[in-house]
Amino acid sequence: MTDQFVVALVGAPFGLKGFVKVQSLSRETDHLKRLRSVVLRREKAEGLYEVEETSGASRFFLMKFKGIDTPEAAKGLQGAELVTDRAHAAPLKAGEFYIEDLRGLEVVSVSGVALGRVRDVIEGGGGELAEVRLPGGELRLVPFRQEFLGDINLKTGKAVLLKEWILE
Repeated sequence: MTDQFVVALVGAPFGLKGFVKVQSLSRETDHLKRLRSVVLRREKAEGLYEVEETSGASRFFLMKFKGIDTPEAAKGLQGAELVTDRAHAAPLKAGEFYIEDLRGLEVVSVSGVALGRVRDVIEGGGGELAEVRLPGGELRLVPFRQEFLGDINLKTGKAVLLKEWILE
């Protein structure tokens, strides 16, 4: 299982004191309010930043990092991924998973035949879709819903596909 997660994306500067808008990938912000330090990753560069202040606004969440005191300095963080450890990620409810934990799961038929691997989980118009790479390299999208993907077992690293026809 993955221990580090991208939990948010850093957006545009806000105000004159170095705040940035932060888009939580889980749409929850309570876990972000408790962060004391984070890794900001942009392309291949990473840096550890101390969280100085957080604030909720009507349409977005704001963060201020120590040493980032101007809109110009804050603009340099725009586009960065906010990375934290599993303990500081948004808490899961029953039946929820971290996308990082789903990547690489083997997709099997009800009878246990290997069908492919989960490459990613992406947002679709009607909900989330599991992107499955078949043994031949082709990609197929499977609605990430219980009627298609039944038992998802992170311990065994397998997800059971209930309707094989969707891979055709």
